[in-house]
Amino acid sequence: MSFLDYLLGNKKKSAVVARERLQIILAHERAGRSGPDYLPALQQELMNVIAKYVAIAQDDIKVSLERQDNFDVLEVNIVLPERTPR
Repeated sequence: MSFLDYLLGNKKKSAVVARERLQIILAHERAGRSGPDYLPALQQELMNVIAKYVAIAQDDIKVSLERQDNFDVLEVNIVLPERTPR
């Protein structure tokens, strides 16, 4: 965030912040500086962001990391409640 954005009060949207955090986490993982111990914290952060918009239970979010050949696959499964017709 630039200084001008800070003064004007422009804030990043939560989706942008979440994407940046995921990119940082993945970069650290690829560099071998951190292990999969960050997954519970990532799951909790995702839960907090999603809970701002819809009511979900802690069990409705599953985060997993798999290694396939030279690739790391971060899988996030979120069960959202069904919408009721208005």
